[in-house]
Amino acid sequence: METQKRIIEVNGIKLEVDLRNAKRIDNFMVGDAVKVLIKEYSGYKSHLGTIVGFDEFESRPTIIVAYIEDSYSSADIKFTYINSETKETEMCAVNEWDVPYSKADILSKMDRELHKKEEELRELQEKKRYFENAFGKYFENTNK
Repeated sequence: METQKRIIEVNGIKLEVDLRNAKRIDNFMVGDAVKVLIKEYSGYKSHLGTIVGFDEFESRPTIIVAYIEDSYSSADIKFTYINSETKETEMCAVNEWDVPYSKADILSKMDRELHKKEEELRELQEKKRYFENAFGKYFENTNK
């Protein structure tokens, strides 16, 4: 049996791919796990995401992807829109070994961020009460 191999080049590195074992996915559905490669300030960064919708615009059908922007202390959900005019974003299917973090890790980071924002809100409410008490007489004596 003859092997079907193709040589591809990625960032200057040549790879030989056996097409019998290669997997190509041409059909995507809402809910499919994907990776998006997005241009950032210092180059490109890959993010895990999921397809959340398809906009069937007549001139530019668009794939909507929600992706996780994960950093040391937080995890944020962002959206990207991929169509024929998209220049600095690419999308591909997720492989089994592509999951670098767990659901629990992401939820933990989101919980920490939520707690931080709740604390900021509490501090702002305290400042408002202080302003109303400490500066109330000043504004009573002026017509402002």
